[in-house]
Amino acid sequence: MGIHDLDFITAKLNELKEQGVYRKLAVLESPSDARCIINGKSVINLSSNNYLGLANNPRMKKASIEAIEKWGVGAGAVRTIIGNMSLHEELEKKLAEFKHVEAVLVFSSGFTANAGVIQAVVDKGDVIISDELNHASIIDGSRLSKADVVRYKHSDMADLERVINEVKDKYNVKLIITDGVFSMDGDIAKLPEIVELAEKHGCLTYVDDAHSSGVLGNGGRGSAHHFGLSDRVDIQIGTLSKAIGVVGGYVAGRKNLIEWLNHRGRPFLFSTAAPPSVAAACIEAVNILSESTELSDKMWDNAKYFKQKLDALGFNTGKSETPITPVITGDTQKAVMLSKRLFEEGVFAQSIVFPTVAKDGARVRTIVTAAHTKNDLDEAVAAFEKVGKELDLI
Repeated sequence: MGIHDLDFITAKLNELKEQGVYRKLAVLESPSDARCIINGKSVINLSSNNYLGLANNPRMKKASIEAIEKWGVGAGAVRTIIGNMSLHEELEKKLAEFKHVEAVLVFSSGFTANAGVIQAVVDKGDVIISDELNHASIIDGSRLSKADVVRYKHSDMADLERVINEVKDKYNVKLIITDGVFSMDGDIAKLPEIVELAEKHGCLTYVDDAHSSGVLGNGGRGSAHHFGLSDRVDIQIGTLSKAIGVVGGYVAGRKNLIEWLNHRGRPFLFSTAAPPSVAAACIEAVNILSESTELSDKMWDNAKYFKQKLDALGFNTGKSETPITPVITGDTQKAVMLSKRLFEEGVFAQSIVFPTVAKDGARVRTIVTAAHTKNDLDEAVAAFEKVGKELDLI
């Protein structure tokens, strides 16, 4: 074998196989919906972030097709050169109105939004105060900055204040960052308490609403709106890839923040603008959410129904407060087997294991959407009951 065979990579892959965490990507062979075809099998889909069922929405598909006919398939450049179409400007204006903020800037994804915003806002001599369970994109975005990073225990307000007191006199800008909804457990950040502590000690607040966009707040306006804090949270990150049903991310906040990111948000500066079809579909999604709360109401009704059924069977669903409902096994092999057997029973629910979660926190994570029917959920619960008893989980 020669150097070009990358034997060290093969060795690492073999380690994953020995640990039982090696996986192959599932193949979706139909539109993302409550029921779909995965790896050639028709199943109930409980792993999609398509919270409101908008990924296959007829109005959004129509808007996307019409945008292709009018604008073509690509923007052709980064927005700072000649890729800035009027569609992009319209989307950002609509999002700003929807979020009740002064301005918005759209990025190619929620991940790149965090990667771009954090490093542009804080610098050497500043500090990031981060919840220990924040998303990987926040962790990576913080690493890209020159600021120091300190962590506080998950949603522990006493520990947050302890950390603030330790650092508040040592740094210039002090930025508290938290997820709005935590993606693995489905719990909601204690945003009112965080904002109060931030204002008391002269800190800024930054909320990643990836799993709150379209989920929390009236019509899905996010966690800041949910708690009546739209004018007191300094930086809000949102996604267009989950409940909105398309792809992309954005930052919402003060006009001067957005102007600065136009000049210093590196993923924005060096990424080609979103295709016209994407921008148009996102605009239509915001229109839909602005017209009615019907989809979010149904999503929440379904989520509560499903969660109550799992809890009644005796499954460990942790501390979930949202449509994200983990079924915690603790043991990695049981989580993998639970997912495998559920698929055989007609339910797709992905297992999540270390290092995404703690070694003793292996789980199957479920997400219930507005597109599911009660019949879908009853069938899924029946599968969970059958397999859960097989694996001695209940």
